[in-house]
Amino acid sequence: GVMERLGLGPDILHADNPRLVYGRMTGWGQTGPMADQPGHDINYLAISGALDAFGRAGGKPTPPINMVADFGGGGMMLAFGMLAALLHAQRTGEGQVVDAAMTDGAALLMSMIWGFRAAGLWRGPRGTNLLDTGAHFYDTYETADGRHVAIGAIEPQFYTALRRVMGLDDDRWSAQMNPAAWPALKAELTAIFKSRTRDAWVEAFAGHEACFAPVLDFDEAAADPHNRARGTLLEAGGVVQPAPAPRYSASPTVAPAMPGERDDAGVLRDFGFDPAEIAALGH
Repeated sequence: GVMERLGLGPDILHADNPRLVYGRMTGWGQTGPMADQPGHDINYLAISGALDAFGRAGGKPTPPINMVADFGGGGMMLAFGMLAALLHAQRTGEGQVVDAAMTDGAALLMSMIWGFRAAGLWRGPRGTNLLDTGAHFYDTYETADGRHVAIGAIEPQFYTALRRVMGLDDDRWSAQMNPAAWPALKAELTAIFKSRTRDAWVEAFAGHEACFAPVLDFDEAAADPHNRARGTLLEAGGVVQPAPAPRYSASPTVAPAMPGERDDAGVLRDFGFDPAEIAALGH
């Protein structure tokens, strides 16, 4: 790989520091017949089996932007793996290489669906199952103003609240977990949701625990009262962006530092670099 060509591969560095934790994140992983092939998130999702599950019934597979393989199966898995390996190094003195393949991570994120499949609870093609928009009580719906709402009323008490708010009194709605009934019930819900605006539905569902939420765009999310109360989104360097997560009870949340705002020399000093080393790095 590139690091080996630079003389900075893990074998060389571990010879100098056996406690070193060395992270490697690639699409295909360090081994296997595709290890040296190019690719992007959509390709890793495709090979992992995850992409086939994303999409509407009768439609083609639809990638969920590039969040699953790049960030969920790649970056998040690498961060978790590095922390686990650092704990191991602290306790044993033994460093190691963390091989974070986006294909592996994307497959792992599908663990629950693999479990459903093994239990016979995920039988149909995409868009016909419990959590992939097959069920009428777990989907998004367009409203009268062309906006959308999201419903996730899986548990009985939430489904009961959904029925109460929308006036779904007919016995047909009692067949919540009958997949054969889902298409007809979904068609009715589609028509009912189009009878009011999104904000009118927000008002109707207020105070009812039905697992309901409006679908917000970027600007609406930044102005949302809950997001503002938690500081979910913030402005740094004139750019609205997500705040770091998760939150800690003892450590403060540090806002992102934009180019020109960081004290790089101070960060290097905190890591133990002396003034000469910092100057050599251009700071």
